[in-house]
Amino acid sequence: MFVKLCGLRTESDVAVAVEAGADAVGFVLTASPRQIDAGLARSLVAEVPPHVLTVAVVRGITAAEAGELALKTGVAALQLHGDYSKDAFDELAHHPFQLVRATALGPETDVRTGAFGEELLLIDSPVAGSGEQWDITRLEDNRPSGKWVLAGGLAPETVAEAISVAAPWGVDVSSGIESSRGVKDHGRMREFVAAARG
Repeated sequence: MFVKLCGLRTESDVAVAVEAGADAVGFVLTASPRQIDAGLARSLVAEVPPHVLTVAVVRGITAAEAGELALKTGVAALQLHGDYSKDAFDELAHHPFQLVRATALGPETDVRTGAFGEELLLIDSPVAGSGEQWDITRLEDNRPSGKWVLAGGLAPETVAEAISVAAPWGVDVSSGIESSRGVKDHGRMREFVAAARG
């Protein structure tokens, strides 16, 4: 099970994520309680060993701005979160980083991984980063294909059941591993990875 821990903000967050066995770590570069600037992101990315995927997470900015931020921080992947068109992904296709398409599940959502040229598809709660659980049984009628990651309201206590219901390729968490909004709880980070793999 691929596990991404998102919204990391400190060197100790990164160290614990790596030590716990996370496959990917996410850094939020646009407006959010978890936002960090490009300079800090770059120094955190430098602490991550090559076998762990580093992901810049953005929403509400243009594809060009997103691409610039990703290049500045040196991440291996860029996650476009929200209503980005296929054109936005096309615009970024020539860059040296992978692309992650993060979206909520709606009647029109294309749930085929790679439909917009992305390497990973992330299906999230309609209110990203809120910790709100959503009805993942809706995936039964619209099952994603390929390398797709389930997000939205997951926590150490709920991730195993969510995996058994949705059968994703991977899982992603942010608020479910926090002691307060934007502050990671290192114990919960370890518990989440263990529960996702258990």
